[in-house]
Amino acid sequence: MTRLRTAILISGRGSNMDALIAAARAPDFPAEIVLVLSNRADAPGLAKAKAAGVAVAAVDHKIYAGREEFERSLQLVLETHRIDFICLAGFMRLFTPWFINQWRGRMLNIHPALLPSYRGLHTHERALADGVKIHGCTAHFVVPEMDEGPIVAQAAVPVLDGDTPETLGARVLSQEHVIYPLALRLAASGAVRIEGNRVLGALPACDDRLIAPSATPF
Repeated sequence: MTRLRTAILISGRGSNMDALIAAARAPDFPAEIVLVLSNRADAPGLAKAKAAGVAVAAVDHKIYAGREEFERSLQLVLETHRIDFICLAGFMRLFTPWFINQWRGRMLNIHPALLPSYRGLHTHERALADGVKIHGCTAHFVVPEMDEGPIVAQAAVPVLDGDTPETLGARVLSQEHVIYPLALRLAASGAVRIEGNRVLGALPACDDRLIAPSATPF
């Protein structure tokens, strides 16, 4: 089996990075995490990735005149490491269409809400303010429009009386750690395909909280 050489892009501690690295240790996992790349040299996740035996690199966005100049340096690092696929895991920079088009269909993101609801930031605060009873997370392919890419998998969690953004966020994060490795497995194995703005394909068995492509909750 040829495993896709995968890079994880982070800006902070990289908790989803940990989940992806752990999942990819399985010999039958179709992706190999070979690089963790950050826009911050002091990102705590870099030290964790290095301790896990994964190559690390940092490209400081602040030293570049514009976003595309920064992205071209990122692209050079990715090409040097012969990367096939990218996972964004708390990478706090928006990409230009130029970079996204280099990786269209080969870049995943994890978002802490059930898209298309609550695109952007402060998702837990907004969900609580709206009084919703179900919240969750979404793994999706990246497109130039923010948080609008084809959805690979979602997980739902209940919103409880007395929840704060922190308690709700922790409940959502635990499900991010479940669905992001699932989404990478589906994408890297070729089990799913993109058709328009939808993801179609074979689905694995999963629990009632997971919503996978072309399916209702099961």
